Amino acid sequence: MSDAPSFTLDGAVVPFAPGQTVLQAALAAGHYIPHLCYHPEFKPHGSCKVCTAEVNGRPVTSCTRPAEQGLEVRSNTPELNELRRTLVQMLFAEGNHFCPSCEKSGNCGLQALGYDLGVTTAGFRHLFPDRPVDASHPDVLLDLNRCILCELCVRASFHVDNKSVFALSGRGIDKHLVVNSASGRLGDTNMAVTDKAASVCPVGAILPKRVGFAVPIGQRRFDVSPVSAQSLADAPRQESRRE
Repeated sequence: MSDAPSFTLDGAVVPFAPGQTVLQAALAAGHYIPHLCYHPEFKPHGSCKVCTAEVNGRPVTSCTRPAEQGLEVRSNTPELNELRRTLVQMLFAEGNHFCPSCEKSGNCGLQALGYDLGVTTAGFRHLFPDRPVDASHPDVLLDLNRCILCELCVRASFHVDNKSVFALSGRGIDKHLVVNSASGRLGDTNMAVTDKAASVCPVGAILPKRVGFAVPIGQRRFDVSPVSAQSLADAPRQESRRE
């Protein structure tokens, strides 16, 4: 690994493999950069901006920036962490996220990221949008109050499940998740609870029914260890990329 190309991240040398982004290389090398919409199984697209870092002095989304030899990357700075806190606060204010009563509490990426970044106040006036809850599917609940428009379910349904159950519609404040059926109801699609799209949601927008509290709160994924540790544990390592 000594002859591998590398860049620096907050002063640490980070080796990378061809094709890796800055975020992927950092996680594989054991260096955490906060992120939310990135998922190691999908091509990154930089929608949430939480992973923004300074690369050679310019802000970029580290999940989409290809790693290059000699880059100077800064991530763990007061300014960038404050930006991330603001983005998380905006997501909480824009939707209806009531963590104490949510089935996803302890398994929620947004909640865990808020804890990791030290978000202690809302920061903004809550919008309290009027969004539907779709319980028409026999095995999956769709609660649009908690959707953060990360598009993971859209990509999982299209690229993994080959079904195209979900899509995003509208622009700006009117952008929202839609269901691909004539009625607009999840129960009228061919989605199955075993689909990747049913399990990839980082928040409580898509939930399998009848299993909400099978694992008690306090023993769930992010109750056991913080999102930073979980992300590093989940990151594909360079060794696994070798053929």
